[in-house]
Amino acid sequence: MKQHRLDATDLRILQEVQKNGRITIAELSRRVHLTKTPCAERLRRMEKAGVVSGYFARLDPSILDVAHLAMVQVQLKGTTSDELEAFNRAVARVPEIQSCHMIAGGYDYLLKVRTRDIESYRRVLGAVISRLPGVLQTHTYVVMETVKDELTLALPGA
Repeated sequence: MKQHRLDATDLRILQEVQKNGRITIAELSRRVHLTKTPCAERLRRMEKAGVVSGYFARLDPSILDVAHLAMVQVQLKGTTSDELEAFNRAVARVPEIQSCHMIAGGYDYLLKVRTRDIESYRRVLGAVISRLPGVLQTHTYVVMETVKDELTLALPGA
């Protein structure tokens, strides 16, 4: 909400919908101590403003056979606007790349890549990631254990 500041009640609503995106308005209003109509209006307002951009299911990667996780640093040959845009567009089309972040430092991007196993990852690295537009080099870190992987944001004052 760009023009409207979030108050403590808005933050409590956001905290609750982060915990459970399928919470009913009745239960949400009970938890944040509002009646249903003002609670629903606040949530709708935050959705319309883009504060809440969607509701998602948390999926188990091991059940879906994509438990192998690698973090990949990518260095590009150049970083002009056109080169960055070409890389960004290409990354968006790769289903194994779960997230892509432009970073500061010795590399330009950090990718989170999920595959079935190390062999699958090796194929994706060689046939896809290394052939993305402008890639100069990559450096892979295979995740041995996930200690914390939160989907929620820490909200001030909530």
